[in-house]
Amino acid sequence: MRPTETNFKLIIEYDGTAYHGWQRQAREDTIQGRIEAAIRRLTGQAVSLIGSGRTDAGVHALGQVANFRCLSTLSADVVLRALNALLPGDISIVHCSTAPAAFHARFDAREKTYRYSLLNRFCPAAIGRQYHWHIRQPLDVPAMRAALAHLVGTHDFKSFEGAGSPRIHTIRTLTDAGLACTGDGRIDLTVSANGFLKHMVRNIVGTLVAVGRGKIAPEGVCTILDARDRSTAAATSPAQGLCLVGVRY
Repeated sequence: MRPTETNFKLIIEYDGTAYHGWQRQAREDTIQGRIEAAIRRLTGQAVSLIGSGRTDAGVHALGQVANFRCLSTLSADVVLRALNALLPGDISIVHCSTAPAAFHARFDAREKTYRYSLLNRFCPAAIGRQYHWHIRQPLDVPAMRAALAHLVGTHDFKSFEGAGSPRIHTIRTLTDAGLACTGDGRIDLTVSANGFLKHMVRNIVGTLVAVGRGKIAPEGVCTILDARDRSTAAATSPAQGLCLVGVRY
C-alpha cells in the first residue's frame, strides 16, 4: 500500500511537572518535543506537532488537542498504541483519529476550558501536591464567587495578561466560570473562554485569592479590568494548580 498524507488528531493527557511547558525548546524537555520525537521514531519523518495552545512549565492537561501531518499507511489505532509505547508514563495519547486535511488544532479551536485547583486548609497534602496551590489562611469563597461573576462576558483582560505576550488585542470572552468546593479544603475554579492570554487564568486565580483573603473587594475586579494595567491585579498563582481540561471545535 502506498503511503498517503494523513492528518492525525491527538487528544493528550500529561503531567507537566517535569517539563518546561508544551512548546518545543532546543535545550529543554517539553511535551511537544517528546511527542515529536516519538512520532519521528514511529514514522521516520520529522513532523511539526500543532497544539491547540501552549501550556507553561509545570501546567498539566487532561484534554490537550494536537495534530500532525505525515505520509503514512498506519491506522489511527496503530498510531495510538505505538506512541503510548514510545512515550514516558507522564504523557499519554488518550485518543487518536484521522482528521480532514484542513483541520488545524490551534486555528480551529472555538473554546478552551481550564481548571485551577486550590487546597485551602492548614496542613499541606503529601499526595497530589503537584496538582494544587496550598493556601493555609481560610478563604472567603462567596466573595471569590462574587468577584468571578464580574469577569464573565466579553472584556479587555489586559490587566490579567502576563508580560511578553504577542497578541493583536487583549479582548476575550469568558463564556463560563465557577468555583466548586469539593471537600477537605479543595476548591476548583473552572473557566471557559474563546481564548486566553498568557498567564490569564493564573493571574485571575491570584486575584481571586486576594479577594478571598480580604485584600481586594469583590467589586474591585471591575476596577482592575478597567485599568488595563497588570500592576493593578494580584500576583500570578503557581503553575502546578492549572490544568487544561479540554478544547471545543
